[in-house]
Amino acid sequence: MRHAANASLAIAEFREFASFGPQEQRYIKRSLDVGLGRQDAFKLWARDAEETASIRSQYVAYQELKILRRTIPADGSFDGVESFMGKLIRVSAFDLAQDRLTGFSSYRFLYERLLGPDVRPWLPAAFCGAAALPQIRPSSRKQLLQSISEAAATAPGWSDAAPCFFPEWVEKEAA
Repeated sequence: MRHAANASLAIAEFREFASFGPQEQRYIKRSLDVGLGRQDAFKLWARDAEETASIRSQYVAYQELKILRRTIPADGSFDGVESFMGKLIRVSAFDLAQDRLTGFSSYRFLYERLLGPDVRPWLPAAFCGAAALPQIRPSSRKQLLQSISEAAATAPGWSDAAPCFFPEWVEKEAA
């Protein structure tokens, strides 16, 4: 029964990832390589000097992930909220300012994998806080804030199931 549930969850995650645009998919895979230390992101993802600089900045911003993973506040506790949310909003704002994540769904997908399932209750607030910052272009700010549904913003509870699918770089075969 558990295997069937995991398979069903994985299929849902595949479908969700497939619903994102190519730009979002590429950014999510690159971000997972940077944030989880899976691959050398410069070798795989940098196509030009601008992208190299962006990846370098991402490595710096993502240094906070190690601390964030250890300091996710317990449900119902206000202990550590200020420090945790400040760091989470700062890293989130970095990602949103890259203009490659176009809404809450792709943001949530990425951050559940970067930080684990325990971060889910904190993601709507961090997303809204980061998306509303003046560092985000006004047109992007509007699109991002309109992308979060009322259900996501007001969810009464969150799944504690760990993500199953972690998308990666796929080498194209020579034709």
